[in-house]
Amino acid sequence: MTISVEKLDDKTFNVTVNKSGTTQHKVTVPDDYHQKLTKGQISKEELVKRSFEFLLEREPNTSILRSFDLPVINQYFPEYERTIGA
Repeated sequence: MTISVEKLDDKTFNVTVNKSGTTQHKVTVPDDYHQKLTKGQISKEELVKRSFEFLLEREPNTSILRSFDLPVINQYFPEYERTIGA
């Protein structure tokens, strides 16, 4: 399995997941949410990668939304914020 994160701008990332086929995802990371989860200890790119690792432990890449704001993960998996924080 590989997860590639490409920065498009300060808040938007393209993520390619190669696991049981290849999927593409566009993820937006609000500045305040990045700060809330990581206290600035890790980059947004690393946060996105860790978030996809979290998701892939719970569902196949083909089930992950194609485009979403990072805070949406917590709506589906309430343990996300506790688990992912730095």
